[in-house]
Amino acid sequence: MICTRRLRTICKYEDAFRANRRVLSRHDLHRPQTSLFHSISDSHLVSAPSRSLAPSAFKRNNFLNTRTMASKAGFKQEPHKLLVIPGPIEVADDVLYANAHPSMSHVSPDFVPVFGDCIRMLREVLYAPNSQPFLIAGSGTLGWDQVASNLVEPGESVLVLNSGYFGDSFADCLSVYGAQVDQVQAPLGEAVTQSQLEAALSKKKYKLVTFTHVDTSTGVLSDAKMIGETVKRLAPDTLVVLDGVCAVASEEIRQEDWNIDVVLSATQKGLGTPPGLSVLSVSKHAIEVFENRKAPPTSYYASWKRWLPIMRAYEAGQALYFATPPVNLIYALNASLKLITATSPSLKERFALHKEASARVRKTVAELGLRTVAVKENEQANGMTAIYYPKGTVASDVLPRLASQGIVVAGGLHKDCKDKYFRVGHMGITVVDKSRGDIDRVVAGIQQAVKEAKAAKGLVNGNGSVVIQKSKL
Repeated sequence: MICTRRLRTICKYEDAFRANRRVLSRHDLHRPQTSLFHSISDSHLVSAPSRSLAPSAFKRNNFLNTRTMASKAGFKQEPHKLLVIPGPIEVADDVLYANAHPSMSHVSPDFVPVFGDCIRMLREVLYAPNSQPFLIAGSGTLGWDQVASNLVEPGESVLVLNSGYFGDSFADCLSVYGAQVDQVQAPLGEAVTQSQLEAALSKKKYKLVTFTHVDTSTGVLSDAKMIGETVKRLAPDTLVVLDGVCAVASEEIRQEDWNIDVVLSATQKGLGTPPGLSVLSVSKHAIEVFENRKAPPTSYYASWKRWLPIMRAYEAGQALYFATPPVNLIYALNASLKLITATSPSLKERFALHKEASARVRKTVAELGLRTVAVKENEQANGMTAIYYPKGTVASDVLPRLASQGIVVAGGLHKDCKDKYFRVGHMGITVVDKSRGDIDRVVAGIQQAVKEAKAAKGLVNGNGSVVIQKSKL
């Protein structure tokens, strides 16, 4: 529940918002019918009445500065269990406070710069100053639909580099839209190698290559730089698509330097925002491929024909309407992106902190005699770890013991071993704000839960120490 003081603060700002915004009903907008083959410049989308906002005006209205609103209001989250699944993750007080923003029109002059700033800040996170971001209501899965419906035409060939559950799912999605899908399947707990990729590209020409940067089912990290550079060298016209749902803002991604055409993600993981927004960053080359399609996009809602004018308009300071964006989530994302891009630590330091947290969790796992699902050290994700249960134990021996300590982790997901392991997320504020003590708590919690589970099963030495298990599961 929101505290009384919080409600008083909302009321104080609500009058200011009402005085400045223009309430516009979606039913007031006339949308004439047009052909799907019309060019983007002939879009049927109608600009909502809104004053033009120059970039210099984006910093106005101090009451919109969510970085200070929470602290000024004295807002703190209610005590709750520590959420360390691989997403959704813990969110900062400023972000949660921004999410509780008073209801506002999606074409309000006060909302437009908030949306536009999100687009600009996303480019910073991905080192992609020339990309075209998309922020659309939906889950990370909507990113697959956007790629499949906008960049692939029925019958075209696509190569999926598969390192787990989400490689399987992306391949299924592409097939639904009529793509001819080939896969390079990595062994469980491993990523596709450069030699495997080179062999596949030597045999056939592909419209695009997709890979999951961090597969949440295994905690395996694929080498994005190697994949982008290899495809560019051997198949320069082939698009490279990075599924970064569990990677953006916790793994370094240099989209333009690494020749990545599309990065797709969602808000509820490294971006540290509640779920509900599909996030994409698309290269100029990919936009050109889309604009030169022979047939119209094979989706209505996911079509960039409709969304590209919207994104360009909001960034230029103009409201434009196709479908209502989740206004409160945009405010929350804006607050989180400010924390990521404009405050300490820097992006470089942020990624280093994620590596540090990952190494610490893996060290604890090794000391307990356990194994991670990811086999190779250089393929271990930095934002999450998948850990096999101690031999002789199952989920019910370990997870309830973590829950009793107020720590929420996730069970397994990969079809070949989902009952044999659990997953721990360590990304976002849990890692970046060391004063919270979240990683200390997670490490201590795993140690205690594993020791208690082993003791309950009699898996202890005579001196009471746990048995170090060398044998494979």
